[in-house]
Amino acid sequence: MAVFRSLAALLVSVSINHVAAQTAANSTYDVLQYVDQLIGSSNGGNVFPGATLPYGMAKAVADTDSGSNQGGFTTDGSNITGFSSMHDSGTGGSPSLGNFALFPYAECVGDEVDGCVYPKISRKITFDNSSVKASPGYFGVTLDSGVSVDMTTTQHTSLFRFRFPAVDTSGNASSPLILMDLSDLSDSRQDNGTITVDTGTGRITGNARFLPSFGTGTYVAYFCADFSGAPLRDNGIFVNSRASTDVKTLTISRSINGYPLPGGAFNRFQSASDPILARVGVSLISSEQACSSAESEIPSFDFESVQTAAETVWREKISPITVSTTGVEESILTNFYSGIYRTMVNPQNYTGENPLWQSSEPYFDSFYCIWDLFRSQMPFLTVLDPATIAEQIRSLIDTYEHLGWLPDCRMSLNKGYTQGGSNADNVLGDAYLKGITAGIDWEGGYAAVVKDAEVEPYDWCCEGRGGLDSWKALGYIPVQDFDYKGFGTMTRSLSRTLEYSYNDFVIAQIASGLGGKEADEEKYISRSSNWKNLFLATQTSSFANGTATGFEGFFQPRYLNKTFGFQDPLKCSNIDTDPNSVCSLQNTGAETFESSIWEYSFFVPHDQATLITTFGGPAAFVERLNFLHDQDITYIGNEPAFLTVFQYHYAGRPALSALRSHFYIPAFFSPTDAGLPGNDDSGAMGSFLAFSMMGLFPNPGQNVYLIIPPYFESVSITSPLTGKTATIRNVNFDPTYKNVYIQSATLDGKPYTKNWIDHSFFTEGKQLVLTLGAGESSWGTAVRDLPPSLGTYEGFGNSTGNSTGNSTAASKYRRRAARFAEVDLYSEHASTLSKTGGAFWADSEGK
Repeated sequence: MAVFRSLAALLVSVSINHVAAQTAANSTYDVLQYVDQLIGSSNGGNVFPGATLPYGMAKAVADTDSGSNQGGFTTDGSNITGFSSMHDSGTGGSPSLGNFALFPYAECVGDEVDGCVYPKISRKITFDNSSVKASPGYFGVTLDSGVSVDMTTTQHTSLFRFRFPAVDTSGNASSPLILMDLSDLSDSRQDNGTITVDTGTGRITGNARFLPSFGTGTYVAYFCADFSGAPLRDNGIFVNSRASTDVKTLTISRSINGYPLPGGAFNRFQSASDPILARVGVSLISSEQACSSAESEIPSFDFESVQTAAETVWREKISPITVSTTGVEESILTNFYSGIYRTMVNPQNYTGENPLWQSSEPYFDSFYCIWDLFRSQMPFLTVLDPATIAEQIRSLIDTYEHLGWLPDCRMSLNKGYTQGGSNADNVLGDAYLKGITAGIDWEGGYAAVVKDAEVEPYDWCCEGRGGLDSWKALGYIPVQDFDYKGFGTMTRSLSRTLEYSYNDFVIAQIASGLGGKEADEEKYISRSSNWKNLFLATQTSSFANGTATGFEGFFQPRYLNKTFGFQDPLKCSNIDTDPNSVCSLQNTGAETFESSIWEYSFFVPHDQATLITTFGGPAAFVERLNFLHDQDITYIGNEPAFLTVFQYHYAGRPALSALRSHFYIPAFFSPTDAGLPGNDDSGAMGSFLAFSMMGLFPNPGQNVYLIIPPYFESVSITSPLTGKTATIRNVNFDPTYKNVYIQSATLDGKPYTKNWIDHSFFTEGKQLVLTLGAGESSWGTAVRDLPPSLGTYEGFGNSTGNSTGNSTAASKYRRRAARFAEVDLYSEHASTLSKTGGAFWADSEGK
């Protein structure tokens, strides 16, 4: 249990009144002191660790030449290639954005402009990690040349501050040069990049066409850079390795060798006695708009005031969540608040910067990708920042209105690749069920999700769903489907079937709430059971050495003629050692995306009751779920693992969900540069961490939060919509996390036995008090206390609950949980409790 104790450091048991008093006393701390933007800046976290506002378009940071520089900067010993103003955070795929990098020289060799090195591949320079400073709205670093650079931002503008050595290597007064090039992080610039430098003012403007990092098409980005702090000496342009002060404008070809020809402009200054500031506005409309934004947002080059304003915005965004800090190690608080911070870096607010259509609606970009975001990040924003989630949903619906489809992935004004289902449906359903209404045309939103379910796009690589004829006729997506209406990569038939099933369920929930759509509701509820059509009860599973896992009954791919194919249930799992396994979007990919059949077997979020019965009952379900985790089949660094940590709730074992959480958080998430188990995926990892530590984890697309004890003695969340504060308090909280089992609970002072709660907890400011103990109890184990499910819970003992079957309408589904009769699962399975828990503890000890 050392791995659990390594994170331990909270209060010993105290009274409820003392907890309340301490919460009030601790509410005055500055949340920003616990934000570490460098978490995930190495080890493939791919985060953007630089200066930005929440959802800001301007994102300023140093760029490195690392193989994991998707977010720009890394702390893995790579070299800095420049300082740019547009980035995404935590993404996979190719490096994203990083357009128009600045690079500083204290001097040029021989005091000649050709004495400076211009190509990115040659000019890159080392730096000392200990010089890196990052805080919300700020980033700074010192290069090994002695030049220090720090930066801050507004919504569309970066402000860089360069400090140069006062004298050059010969002891003469230095004459600094700052260049700006027409490249991006992934060197994707196309033809006709253009740049101009003004002889008198030094203003540099330009644009270039680039490729998106995980999608189709191209985009044009624009910039406007102004400089302050030292008199201009001269300026000009450079091409490849040569520069000229005689030429002020350049239009450049990509070149013919696959790597864009280096080109750009520069300013050289007379002295470096004072800092030189560079104000860089960015736009997707024009350089004129970039200049206008820069001039209005940062009129006076006042670095400190811009930084202070950025800090204020971040503080306001994060401060609705406060915790009891007494006795808590700073590392725990840093882990928690840094996770919260990362949920608001992407998606990005590009309102007013969309050249594709005219609209009064907000426009957000960098939904990268909703397959990742719907699971916990966007539900987290529904709690913390509902006004912005409303704007994001309005943007998604507006994109449908103008382009014809809800995006499943979108970046840099382009359509990104769809990874599975039409998962914007899940995002809309989640927000609708939780009462997000501000400015949203929900009838329009409903039309958008219905189109996903009913109309196949010609090119379903990037929108909608493929194989809808088979989906409707056969009830599954076949392997090697015959699809003449639309075209996409013919893989992932199994995972798409499971995801389409859930998408249809979520659509039914919206239909039920809007009213007057009973036929739709019944149709989509029926289709949501299509997952059953791929279950093969006789299918077994074995490890690579031939040893049987001991489990029978798995989903399997199926052909058009209704016969089953075969995919090893462990293929594409965390323990798949086959070098020939292809598990992503390649046309030779598997029938599951980025995960195994073993893991996808649990992805029936809406009908866990029927799935539990399918697997042989609650005890068998728990055994199978334990095996998934104990054998490392799943990996917490990928989003499909998130919900599996908490699915013990549905089998009446919420204590095991708490136990799993308390294994994964300290073992795989730490407040260090290498502290993430995988790329952050726009804040998906951050939201998993934050929700887990708050003690409420969502089943996204449903009005359900699964309850475990928070990692703090108390957590308070003030709803930005209602101003009311919800609080979760732990009684008998201990600093070693032995007491992770809920013994009893009260909600607003009344006994509460359900192991889940709905969104009204946040909006109505309810008070949940959890009494903890060192052993698993019967709390939350009765059938009436389990989360809602489309089907009927069976095998939990004698129940008088609803048994109308899986065709029950969604409106009945929402009421079913309240109608279950009480059944004591704990007493029924007490004999297996010690064995199951003991096996898990032994496994944890080994890790």
